[in-house]
Amino acid sequence: MARIDYFNDPKAPAANSVVPSVTVAIFDDQGRILLIHKVDNDLWALPGGGHDAGESITDTAVREVQEETGLEIEIVRLVGTYTDPRHVMAYDDGEVRQQFSLCFEGRWTGGQPREDGTETKDVRWVSSNALDDLNIHPSMRLRIEHALDRERKTPYLG
Repeated sequence: MARIDYFNDPKAPAANSVVPSVTVAIFDDQGRILLIHKVDNDLWALPGGGHDAGESITDTAVREVQEETGLEIEIVRLVGTYTDPRHVMAYDDGEVRQQFSLCFEGRWTGGQPREDGTETKDVRWVSSNALDDLNIHPSMRLRIEHALDRERKTPYLG
Protein backbone atom coordinates (compact mmCIF):
# COMPACT_ATOMS: atom_id res chain seq x y z
CA MET A 1 0.00 0.00 0.00
CA ALA A 2 1.43 3.40 -0.99
CA ARG A 3 2.02 6.03 1.68
CA ILE A 4 2.72 9.75 1.81
CA ASP A 5 4.37 11.20 4.92
CA TYR A 6 3.43 14.75 5.91
CA PHE A 7 5.58 16.56 8.45
CA ASN A 8 4.70 20.10 9.58
CA ASP A 9 2.71 20.52 6.36
CA PRO A 10 -0.39 22.77 6.63
CA LYS A 11 -1.85 20.94 3.59
CA ALA A 12 -1.71 17.54 5.34
CA PRO A 13 -5.01 15.70 5.66
CA ALA A 14 -6.49 15.32 9.14
CA ALA A 15 -5.59 12.15 11.01
CA ASN A 16 -8.35 9.57 11.34
CA SER A 17 -6.42 6.88 13.23
CA VAL A 18 -3.56 6.26 15.64
CA VAL A 19 -1.69 2.95 15.50
CA PRO A 20 1.13 2.29 17.97
CA SER A 21 4.30 1.35 16.15
CA VAL A 22 8.00 0.79 16.74
CA THR A 23 11.32 1.40 15.08
CA VAL A 24 14.59 -0.24 16.07
CA ALA A 25 18.17 1.04 15.80
CA ILE A 26 20.66 -1.82 15.45
CA PHE A 27 24.42 -1.34 15.27
CA ASP A 28 27.10 -3.68 13.95
CA ASP A 29 30.55 -4.10 15.50
CA GLN A 30 31.85 -1.22 13.35
CA GLY A 31 29.26 1.22 14.72
CA ARG A 32 27.20 1.30 11.53
CA ILE A 33 23.41 1.47 11.82
CA LEU A 34 21.05 -0.89 9.96
CA LEU A 35 18.64 0.84 7.57
CA ILE A 36 15.96 -0.52 5.28
CA HIS A 37 14.80 0.88 1.94
CA LYS A 38 11.02 0.84 2.20
CA VAL A 39 8.76 -0.26 -0.63
CA ASP A 40 5.71 1.84 0.40
CA ASN A 41 7.33 5.30 0.36
CA ASP A 42 10.75 4.71 -1.28
CA LEU A 43 12.56 6.15 1.75
CA TRP A 44 15.35 4.78 3.95
CA ALA A 45 14.35 4.07 7.54
CA LEU A 46 14.96 2.08 10.67
CA PRO A 47 13.17 -1.28 10.60
CA GLY A 48 9.86 -1.38 12.41
CA GLY A 49 6.12 -1.50 12.11
CA GLY A 50 2.74 -1.67 13.77
CA HIS A 51 1.91 -3.19 17.13
CA ASP A 52 -0.37 -6.24 17.07
CA ALA A 53 -2.89 -7.16 19.77
CA GLY A 54 -1.64 -9.92 22.03
CA GLU A 55 2.05 -8.94 22.00
CA SER A 56 4.18 -6.67 24.14
CA ILE A 57 5.65 -3.62 22.43
CA THR A 58 9.15 -5.11 22.69
CA ASP A 59 7.83 -8.33 21.09
CA THR A 60 6.57 -6.11 18.26
CA ALA A 61 10.06 -4.64 17.83
CA VAL A 62 11.73 -8.07 17.73
CA ARG A 63 9.10 -9.45 15.28
CA GLU A 64 9.22 -6.50 12.91
CA VAL A 65 13.02 -6.53 12.70
CA GLN A 66 13.02 -10.27 11.97
CA GLU A 67 10.30 -9.94 9.32
CA GLU A 68 11.86 -6.96 7.51
CA THR A 69 15.57 -7.76 7.84
CA GLY A 70 16.08 -11.41 8.83
CA LEU A 71 17.95 -10.39 11.99
CA GLU A 72 17.33 -11.73 15.46
CA ILE A 73 17.70 -9.07 18.17
CA GLU A 74 17.15 -8.31 21.79
CA ILE A 75 15.99 -4.90 23.03
CA VAL A 76 18.55 -3.01 25.11
CA ARG A 77 17.07 0.47 25.62
CA LEU A 78 14.32 2.90 24.74
CA VAL A 79 15.69 5.62 22.45
CA GLY A 80 12.56 7.76 22.51
CA THR A 81 8.85 8.32 21.99
CA TYR A 82 7.57 10.09 18.87
CA THR A 83 3.97 11.33 18.93
CA ASP A 84 4.07 14.59 16.99
CA PRO A 85 0.49 15.34 15.80
CA ARG A 86 1.99 17.37 12.92
CA HIS A 87 3.38 14.14 11.44
CA VAL A 88 0.74 12.10 9.65
CA MET A 89 0.95 9.30 7.12
CA ALA A 90 -1.72 9.10 4.42
CA TYR A 91 -2.36 5.69 2.86
CA ASP A 92 -4.05 5.06 -0.46
CA ASP A 93 -6.98 3.32 1.28
CA GLY A 94 -7.99 6.62 2.98
CA GLU A 95 -6.41 5.97 6.36
CA VAL A 96 -4.43 8.93 7.74
CA ARG A 97 -2.41 7.98 10.80
CA GLN A 98 -1.03 10.32 13.40
CA GLN A 99 2.49 9.29 14.34
CA PHE A 100 2.73 7.24 17.54
CA SER A 101 6.03 5.44 17.63
CA LEU A 102 8.51 4.13 20.15
CA CYS A 103 12.12 3.79 19.03
CA PHE A 104 14.30 1.15 20.66
CA GLU A 105 17.91 0.13 20.35
CA GLY A 106 18.34 -3.56 19.65
CA ARG A 107 21.39 -5.80 19.94
CA TRP A 108 22.02 -8.11 16.98
CA THR A 109 22.03 -11.73 18.22
CA GLY A 110 21.65 -13.77 15.02
CA GLY A 111 20.70 -13.97 11.36
CA GLN A 112 22.05 -12.12 8.35
CA PRO A 113 20.60 -8.91 6.86
CA ARG A 114 18.31 -9.41 3.87
CA GLU A 115 15.37 -7.59 2.30
CA ASP A 116 11.96 -9.24 2.48
CA GLY A 117 10.83 -8.16 -1.00
CA THR A 118 7.45 -7.03 0.34
CA GLU A 119 8.11 -4.18 2.76
CA THR A 120 11.85 -3.78 2.18
CA LYS A 121 13.74 -3.65 -1.11
CA ASP A 122 17.20 -3.23 0.44
CA VAL A 123 18.83 -3.63 3.85
CA ARG A 124 22.15 -1.96 4.48
CA TRP A 125 24.64 -1.14 7.26
CA VAL A 126 25.27 2.60 7.01
CA SER A 127 28.00 4.67 8.63
CA SER A 128 26.88 7.93 10.20
CA ASN A 129 28.88 9.97 7.66
CA ALA A 130 26.94 8.33 4.78
CA LEU A 131 23.44 9.17 6.06
CA ASP A 132 23.24 12.40 4.05
CA ASP A 133 23.54 10.34 0.84
CA LEU A 134 20.21 8.60 1.52
CA ASN A 135 16.64 9.85 1.18
CA ILE A 136 15.45 9.78 4.82
CA HIS A 137 12.28 11.45 6.11
CA PRO A 138 13.01 14.20 8.70
CA SER A 139 11.06 12.38 11.44
CA MET A 140 13.09 9.20 10.83
CA ARG A 141 16.31 11.18 10.74
CA LEU A 142 15.43 12.51 14.20
CA ARG A 143 15.12 8.94 15.54
CA ILE A 144 18.43 7.97 13.91
CA GLU A 145 20.20 10.99 15.42
CA HIS A 146 18.81 10.14 18.85
CA ALA A 147 19.87 6.49 18.46
CA LEU A 148 23.39 7.51 17.40
CA ASP A 149 23.71 9.39 20.71
CA ARG A 150 24.30 6.12 22.56
CA GLU A 151 25.61 7.89 25.67
CA ARG A 152 22.25 9.64 26.23
CA LYS A 153 20.83 8.41 29.56
CA THR A 154 17.21 9.53 29.18
CA PRO A 155 14.95 8.75 26.22
CA TYR A 156 13.60 11.50 23.95
CA LEU A 157 9.99 12.33 24.83
CA GLY A 158 8.20 14.03 21.99
